[in-house]
Amino acid sequence: MKILGIIPARYASTRFPGKPLADIKGKTMIQRVYENISHFLDEIIIATDNTLIAEEVKNFGGNVVMTSENHKSGTDRCAEALSVIEKVNNISYDIVINVQGDEPFLHKEHLIKLTACFNDSETEIATLIKKIGFNEDIFNPNKPKVIFNKNRQAIYFSRSPIPYLRNFEKNEWHIHHNFYKHIGIYAYRSDILKKITTLPVSGLEIAEALEQNRWLENGFKIKIDITEKESMSIDTPEDLEQFVKKFF
Repeated sequence: MKILGIIPARYASTRFPGKPLADIKGKTMIQRVYENISHFLDEIIIATDNTLIAEEVKNFGGNVVMTSENHKSGTDRCAEALSVIEKVNNISYDIVINVQGDEPFLHKEHLIKLTACFNDSETEIATLIKKIGFNEDIFNPNKPKVIFNKNRQAIYFSRSPIPYLRNFEKNEWHIHHNFYKHIGIYAYRSDILKKITTLPVSGLEIAEALEQNRWLENGFKIKIDITEKESMSIDTPEDLEQFVKKFF
């Protein structure tokens, strides 16, 4: 399989403007993300709509593609970047891995498990989940939950607790059922990535503010695997401060 890693990076973050250029002990966040996954992926592209980010990528020797300012999601930006790089280099890729640009220490296991999902010929899209260990996370809307079938294909993603445990007190739910949270990294077959980004916005996507529900509503299959490794995204300057204290 020929795999392309794409890191979508935009400047205009509401909670943390300029986040990809934030300094983390002498290196920008986008450089740390790029270098971290380069230990596993041979071909990596940063897709951005901002010239400052593009210049920074060139400065540290990374590969960058300029994309539209109008994309509503990282998935859309990945699709454009894929089309550009395939056309420019006259090359085709089997799989695209969408790596979040705000996770400087993404674990190698995540990339290995995602890639392995495509050993199943029926896999169209792949993502990861992790068992929830704390009861409060079940009820945290910022930690999307997922339920899946016996073939480890996603049934639904929700910001609400799913499933609902009718016969138990809520403070005991984590004792009586295994709940899983979504780890926000995706991989797609290239042809599927191009298809899902042409779909109109769906009702369940709007309701939950989770784009993956659009894909499910349209009949696409999302293969999941379970990881024990935690992910840590940096959404705010406060998150960055905590991140530096923890890892440096």
